Amino acid sequence: MVRILADSTCDLSPELVERYGIGIIPLYVHLGKNEYKDGVDISPDELYRWSDEHNATPRTAAPGIVDIEKFLESGKDNTDEFVIFTISSSMSASFNNCRLAADNMELTDRVFVIDSANLSTGVGLMVIRAAELAAQGMSGNEIAAQMEKLRGSVRASFVVDTLTYLHRGGRCSGLSNLLGSALKIHPRIAVVDGAMHPEKKYRGRLSKCVLEYVRDMEADLKASRRDRVFITHSGCDREIVESVRAYLESLDHFDEILETRAGGVISSHCGPGTLGVLFIAG
Repeated sequence: MVRILADSTCDLSPELVERYGIGIIPLYVHLGKNEYKDGVDISPDELYRWSDEHNATPRTAAPGIVDIEKFLESGKDNTDEFVIFTISSSMSASFNNCRLAADNMELTDRVFVIDSANLSTGVGLMVIRAAELAAQGMSGNEIAAQMEKLRGSVRASFVVDTLTYLHRGGRCSGLSNLLGSALKIHPRIAVVDGAMHPEKKYRGRLSKCVLEYVRDMEADLKASRRDRVFITHSGCDREIVESVRAYLESLDHFDEILETRAGGVISSHCGPGTLGVLFIAG
């Protein structure tokens, strides 16, 4: 049996996790001296409140090696294989810790750790595809090979409402020239080669900027794989989310339009009001 695992940055909803039988390894969120497990005992809204009250951004940390070993314990007594997906290795130690856990447990021949070179449902798109391949009977090695081919086709980008969280977190290069602008700027941030980079600046109300951002991708969306597209947000007004959904529906292209809420780790770095449309290029 091939088991599909992912760290919590994949931002898949509980419904999708259950549907595809995915195991989720939580990362950690630190609010001051207090430590929480992402998606287990802290919500994005709670960390936003803490951030506002303390004028500080939460810190995040990868799952520990011992945490990961607990998910691999069942493999000691059978021949199960594991395919594990992590956030980009340039953003977290999650990938390296998963490899160390497999080595510690002498399971490296049956544990395949995938550096997604992505984040949020950019990871989630790969996770779901891997689960589909596992259900079709592919081995762990075969799935890992398919993921190596798929990784470069994932398109992940988002528009942020506030630059504060990204700037404090220090994980997005090229933001300094956007800070201090007199006009309200909502940059488009894209994940390229495992790192975040600002691509375009939108000005005005967030609702207008988000729709402009999605329309800018129309040609790529129409040329993408049809099976699914994600709308992933960190807490946006319902009207904004529904306007994006309506636009994607109007393209009459996707079999499934999935909406997910970003978890604590991703929300800690992008802040409230962030929305992204994520898909796989055709």
